Amino acid sequence: MSVRPYQHEAVLDFGLAAHREAMQAAIREVRLRFNRDYPLVVGGERIFTNDVIRSINPSNPEEVVGRVAKATSVEIDRALKAGWHAYRAWRRVPPGERARVLYRAAAIMRRRRLELDAWEILEAGKPWVEADADVAEAIDFLEYYARQMERLAQPVELTPLADEDDVAFYQPLGVGVIIPPWNFPLAILTGMASAAVVAGNAILLKPASPTPVLGALFVEIMEAAGLPPGVVNFVPGDGGAIGDYLVQHPLTRFVSFTGSRDVGLRINRLAAEPQPGQRWIKRVVAEMGGKDAIIVDETADLEAAAEGMVQSAFGFQGQKCSACSRAIVVDGVYDEVLGRVRDLTQALRIGPPEDMAHQMGPVIDQKALDKILGYIAWGKEHATLVTGGQRLPQPGYFLEPTIFSGVAPGSKIEQEEIFGPVLAFIRVADFDEALVVANDTDYGLTGSVYSRERARIHQASLEFEVGNLYINRPCTGAIVGAHPFGGFNMSGTDAKTGSPDYLLQYMQMKAVAERF
Repeated sequence: MSVRPYQHEAVLDFGLAAHREAMQAAIREVRLRFNRDYPLVVGGERIFTNDVIRSINPSNPEEVVGRVAKATSVEIDRALKAGWHAYRAWRRVPPGERARVLYRAAAIMRRRRLELDAWEILEAGKPWVEADADVAEAIDFLEYYARQMERLAQPVELTPLADEDDVAFYQPLGVGVIIPPWNFPLAILTGMASAAVVAGNAILLKPASPTPVLGALFVEIMEAAGLPPGVVNFVPGDGGAIGDYLVQHPLTRFVSFTGSRDVGLRINRLAAEPQPGQRWIKRVVAEMGGKDAIIVDETADLEAAAEGMVQSAFGFQGQKCSACSRAIVVDGVYDEVLGRVRDLTQALRIGPPEDMAHQMGPVIDQKALDKILGYIAWGKEHATLVTGGQRLPQPGYFLEPTIFSGVAPGSKIEQEEIFGPVLAFIRVADFDEALVVANDTDYGLTGSVYSRERARIHQASLEFEVGNLYINRPCTGAIVGAHPFGGFNMSGTDAKTGSPDYLLQYMQMKAVAERF
């Protein structure tokens, strides 16, 4: 099979009438499939349970997108046994053949692209462009990791000895647990799961509870691509009910998690404690939160900086670990940048994302809404509300994009991850102080600097403590293969998704030396 070089999947141009009409038709078609039941998948067997996750449309919580079966410890035990049974054969499938499953899955996703976009819009509340970008990124992960597996299947370069045949190669770990987030319900799920699978492992996939239907569709696509039964076992459920059981189980070899800091730290702690019968140190890949900042100095293109802030802060309602939640602006241009960002923010159109005209949709659920409103209430007491700050009077979990100025470094909304459309403006004297404020956080995921001063760009490259630094562009929108993604400090283990190194998280090197 001839494989062309990897190329990033571009987002569709919805300025074209044909694309708009096709998307509208896909939304209508997906709506006809609401309220269906989705089973667990364990060793290829479909299992329906009495207890289900009711996935709802966050734009209209009265609408049930789908009902997805919940796993208990009984099904988890079965799934782990099924995974280890499938693993024994799957690990011996040549890497190139495993890669072909991913190539076929990518082709299926392309054919179903608008349908998957529509599910993203209706289950996750993503506006059209954000939804399509998520599906495009999922395709990217499949294409990229398939090629990386073919590369890693080649012999490891070693130093030869005169009287020995020395070889080294990578082999899979075993059976692990994949726990993706709801905010990139197809892209991150696909990236985590496909990397583990193409490396030769079997997995238990526990999708995020707000977006389990998209998880079920992923499993359906992988089966259609030819993945053998038991390599992916679909075990939705409440994290509080089955999360600890999955992580602590002695048959779990590794855990890959993307989500909040508190949950990630708990997983890391629980996984570190060996259980009776456990024969390995569990490997944990944890990608967690961020408190991301954009720095603007007096030399910057202020229009570009303002546009980048609005895009980074309010894209997908600020529900990204990479979202800009802190605007750190030097005193000389602070008022001008704040005014530009305020005006752009007030022009954003908010409403159900089924309508392409709406640039912002709802936050994911009532719990998220209440949490964000709590931070807004704090901001109203301790900072200056510039714009927003209200829930919109309509069905769904809609919030105005909110900006606070005069936010003090070290204060609550300057330090804690809000995960919603709230932007804190901080005034600093100069660029050096801006870097000090930017780094004064437990997190270290993304950041951005808008400046025309080459010396300051170089300084930020060395001193801005983030895993992904962007210069004169937004701090969101990492591209697979171009921007290896992962954070420092409490932002996670810096596994660098979408990089040549990522598959190594799911493999271990074995060396064999034969003396002649």
